[in-house]
Amino acid sequence: MERNELEALTKIVVSCIQAQGQKGNGFQVPVGVSNRHIHLSKEDVETLFGPGYELTKKKDLMGGQFAANECCTIVGLKLRAIENVRVLGPVRKKTQVEISQTDARKLGINVPVRESGDVAGSAPIAIVGPKGAVYCKEGCIVAARHIHMSPGDAAKAGVGDGDYVSVRVENKRGTTFDQVKIRVDESFTLEMHIDTDEANASGIKSDDKVSIVKG
Repeated sequence: MERNELEALTKIVVSCIQAQGQKGNGFQVPVGVSNRHIHLSKEDVETLFGPGYELTKKKDLMGGQFAANECCTIVGLKLRAIENVRVLGPVRKKTQVEISQTDARKLGINVPVRESGDVAGSAPIAIVGPKGAVYCKEGCIVAARHIHMSPGDAAKAGVGDGDYVSVRVENKRGTTFDQVKIRVDESFTLEMHIDTDEANASGIKSDDKVSIVKG
């Protein structure tokens, strides 16, 4: 092999190694701390708020979702309850309740960590509204941490939909979150979602920024 060819090949190999080792490194992501909330099916909206009832919008969220004005009470075992839990719209095919592990202990239920929508075999929960109550045999989860990105942001970060990365919190706590899933969609705004337990433990508040440290 000629010297020039060897040098060119060496540069290609080094470049590939660096690209693999630095996937997403240093890419800054703002944080959104997600409080407990409820997603409801149309049928359950009507059970809780009355026949023909439609959720009313309080605040727009990413991906076409919105925080509704409506709130409900969630009830666990031994009638332990948490009041004023915000409903998010629009309606979904299946009702889902997202809480923290601290909430789960308060309610007296064992709740798995899952991705949103993965509710098969999850914890049971009751939801009480002004006009009625719904008992869900499954549907209560602790949402797994994740990052929402547009395709443009994903390209800048060097990651793709479904990838898992680690994220570093540069504050006095110096926390690193592993197993953070990337979700990419045109409707998404760049934001990492963690629950209140994770935020409190790591000293993070909404709008703080964290860094992707490895892919």
